[in-house]
Amino acid sequence: MADQNRTSSEAQQELSDILRIRREKLSALQAAGADPFQQTKYAVTHHTQDIKEHFDALEGQEVSVAGRLMSKRGMGKVSFCDLQDKTGRIQLYAKRDDMGEEPYNVFKKYDIGDIVGVKGQVFRTQRGEMSVRCLEVTLLSKSLLPLPEKFHGLTDKETRYRQRYVDLIVNPEVRRNFEVRSAFIKYLRAFLDNRGYMEVETPVLNTISGGATARPFITHHNTLDIDMYMRIATELPLKRLIVGGLERVYEVGRIFRNEGMDPKHNPEFTTVELYQAYADFNDMMDLFEELLSGAAKEILGTYRLTWQGEEIDLTPGWPRLSMHEAVKQYTGVDFMAIEGDEAAVAAAKAAGVDMDGVEPTWGHALYETFDQKVEGKLIQPTFITMHPVDVSPLAKRSPKDPRLTERFELFICHSEMGNAFSELNDPIDQRQRFQKEVEARAKGDDEAGMMDEDFLTALEYGLPPTGGLGIGIDRCVMLLTGADSIRDVILFPTMKPLD
Repeated sequence: MADQNRTSSEAQQELSDILRIRREKLSALQAAGADPFQQTKYAVTHHTQDIKEHFDALEGQEVSVAGRLMSKRGMGKVSFCDLQDKTGRIQLYAKRDDMGEEPYNVFKKYDIGDIVGVKGQVFRTQRGEMSVRCLEVTLLSKSLLPLPEKFHGLTDKETRYRQRYVDLIVNPEVRRNFEVRSAFIKYLRAFLDNRGYMEVETPVLNTISGGATARPFITHHNTLDIDMYMRIATELPLKRLIVGGLERVYEVGRIFRNEGMDPKHNPEFTTVELYQAYADFNDMMDLFEELLSGAAKEILGTYRLTWQGEEIDLTPGWPRLSMHEAVKQYTGVDFMAIEGDEAAVAAAKAAGVDMDGVEPTWGHALYETFDQKVEGKLIQPTFITMHPVDVSPLAKRSPKDPRLTERFELFICHSEMGNAFSELNDPIDQRQRFQKEVEARAKGDDEAGMMDEDFLTALEYGLPPTGGLGIGIDRCVMLLTGADSIRDVILFPTMKPLD
């Protein structure tokens, strides 16, 4: 323990010395009239990858590049450095005779982590490495904190999430996840735009919590002196727009739910919700399958990928199973042959389902049996359809069985990827279901919805038959990148504050 304390103390002293020296260097630059923080812009003609990809055409030509110094070698009359920009790295070759003695001596004092602009010639060293021969180097920003050291780097997950800016600097492979995320959202928007959908924006702050079953974040509006709820879904405002005649709408937006955090959940996350008049949940299945498989092909070049240790095949033609069919297939329990709530609950318990704290109805028994005994077994893309009405307050009842709704969820690698309905457009039925939510909330269920009178008014004006779909963008990006944690695909995930 004494050795550990001594080592820690030495490390703290070393860091303190580095911080002092870097600030002294900055002070010296400022005293000499060369304050890097007074630089306002720098003209960049090429990025590092441009130079490497077009080396033959650029060899011998003068270029202007900018980025962060990631390494330094030499430091006699000749110095070698690695410059990193958004596209990659390239070697800098700095020679006193090329730069002039005084500028070269100033350059030698720059630190790893400093941001510089470089004018120089493209050439290949005697060892064959593509490089830029420095003619002029300008310090654009002084790094006052040292980057994590070369061999151990920034590996601690917690620190990487808290300091994503450092993570992106020293772990360039991390950038790929967010490039894929950006590409997916870009593809998504183009996919919907090309099909006649209109992108809209709806309020983040609401006076009523609704559109999903979830615990909201509550804030207070000082001027109006009312509590407001950060949205847990965009569903109800978007369906109002369908009533208004927009017919095809979508919104990519942040959702907030005051719930637990685990590898698949973050309190704020991104979804796309879309609604199409004169369509049903079957149309939404077709659209979702085409969207996700097409994105994989476009972005990754393949339908086949690996996620959570499983080989996933996104080739179109995904299975579609009703929830009761899936339960029967995996557990042997045939809920369609069971009549009455008590018998259904007994059957669920006999299958090993924990029904404690669950409303004792046929629908809840079916849902809990699926949730606890089947969902974890779904690896390849599978649409689970016909959910019980008890757990689907906004979905249209099945004309074939009023206990069920025209609803589906897509599961891949035992993860829910999206949720869709044939939307409930009967205002009388909707009021009755809202009332059940209100009663549940009165009994202490703070995830239950509220009565939304304005939404009911909208339905009374007439909502056409409508298909709606909500997709978790973070989950889709996890799939496309192979990430095991949602925090790996959110630039700034929610973190518990440090003491």
